[in-house]
Amino acid sequence: MAGPRGPGAPAARWKRHIVRQLRLRDRTQKALFLELVPAYNHLLEKAELLDKFSKKLQPEPNSVTPATHQGPWEESGPDSDQVQSLATLKVKWQEEEEGLRLVCGEMAYQVVEKSAALGVLESELQERRNRLAALEARVVQLREARAQQAQQVEEQRAQNAAQREAYGALRAQAGLQEAALRRLQEDARDLLERLVQRKASAAAERNLRNERRERAKQARVSQELKKAAKRTVSISESPDALGDVMRERTETLALAPEPEPLESKACEKWKRPFRSASATSLTLSRCVDVVKGLLDFKKRRGHSIGGAPEQRYQSIPLCVAARLPIQAQDVLDAHLSEVNAVRFGPNSSLLATGGADRLIHLWNVVGSRLEANQTLEGAGGSITSVDFDPSGYQVLAATYNQAAQLWKVGEAQSKETLSGHKDKVTAAKFKLTRHQAVTGSRDRTVKEWDLGRAYCSRTINVLSYCNDVVCGDHIIISGHNDQKIRFWDSRGPHCTQVIPVQGRVTSLSLSHDQLHLLSCSRDDTLKVIDLRVSNIRQVFRSY
Repeated sequence: MAGPRGPGAPAARWKRHIVRQLRLRDRTQKALFLELVPAYNHLLEKAELLDKFSKKLQPEPNSVTPATHQGPWEESGPDSDQVQSLATLKVKWQEEEEGLRLVCGEMAYQVVEKSAALGVLESELQERRNRLAALEARVVQLREARAQQAQQVEEQRAQNAAQREAYGALRAQAGLQEAALRRLQEDARDLLERLVQRKASAAAERNLRNERRERAKQARVSQELKKAAKRTVSISESPDALGDVMRERTETLALAPEPEPLESKACEKWKRPFRSASATSLTLSRCVDVVKGLLDFKKRRGHSIGGAPEQRYQSIPLCVAARLPIQAQDVLDAHLSEVNAVRFGPNSSLLATGGADRLIHLWNVVGSRLEANQTLEGAGGSITSVDFDPSGYQVLAATYNQAAQLWKVGEAQSKETLSGHKDKVTAAKFKLTRHQAVTGSRDRTVKEWDLGRAYCSRTINVLSYCNDVVCGDHIIISGHNDQKIRFWDSRGPHCTQVIPVQGRVTSLSLSHDQLHLLSCSRDDTLKVIDLRVSNIRQVFRSY
């Protein structure tokens, strides 16, 4: 029965070939030997026959008469001729017998030689049979080992299938948990927004009530001040009496519990002795000024009640003067070709540069100098973008070989390759965690990546190819060749906002507070965009 085809099939074929060759040689030599044996038997038979003839031809001693007994006068008769012919035949047969004996000896010697050769061949055949038996035993062992390995392979396949199913179940469970976590985060965010709105509304109501109360108090104070302004104080009154009067007025002027320093200063000012009747007249304007000063003091001390800060939006500093640097602090021949990307680490003590020579150099920033730290190799194409993760221990680079690659600081070779784009990758940035990243490409897609599994979790199709991306808390901002900046919600599939600019967008940078965006475009301008109002706040131009 033919065994299953496998790695042992060629070995079985050459073994069968050797066995066939040995059997063929044995048959050939056996045939020669079988031909030699009948010839030898035939010679033996001839020798025996000749021996018999020779014995018959020998004359009997009594019947043979020697020729010497005949006298010269005796005539030879027919008997003498017969005896002479018999002698001649005897000599002839003796010569033939001697030749046959020589031939029989030679044949016997050949038989001995052939027998010795046959013994040698039989020993070789026995040895080869032993080797063949050993090889067959080895084949049996190998087949048993192959069967065991095949069984192990089947067990491994079954185990891999079980693990794959378990992995799929874990992935599904993880997806459900991520969805549940996302829903919980959205619910928490909604609750927080509602809480903030309720606090803001409550603060607005309290401020409105306080404002009404302040206005009513201000109206009462104005009336009291008008009454006090109509009364004049005589110089004949003593300072103590005047002080009592003024104390009564200050008690009337009290709007709320005021700070002690300002009240004491006002009372001391009013308690000073008056030198003339004109100086003792408190005009309405003077009293109003005093009340306004008290109110302004209360506002400065923060007595207004509210759940939000008084200044709703922070102001952005404006550039009033700009100049170009006139001298470089340090110049290095970093790359063999042009430098395409430069990026500082999170603590600004490490600098990464990437170039067209497919290398990324890391530099230590020491004062105003750069010192070589490490070279990252293994990029499949020219480097177009580099970025550090928030911890500063990983470097992500975009390359021209339609992929982004991930390195670990301290290791020269690439750790992961993010493949999936169909054209050059122009931007690769980490999100706010080191486990997620975003890439943009000229194939008009923006992709989100799970770096733990090197898996593309989301693909965003855009009408124009992407030149740069930046990431916020739950937002992805991409700059495109169609002179537009697009905003994408990480939790939703659609574009949430589009800001048109003049010129193709080449680079983006997001501030640390995520309130302002700096864009660079091909119209030789830098634009500062306020993300709270989605408006361009300032434009820097080159002349």
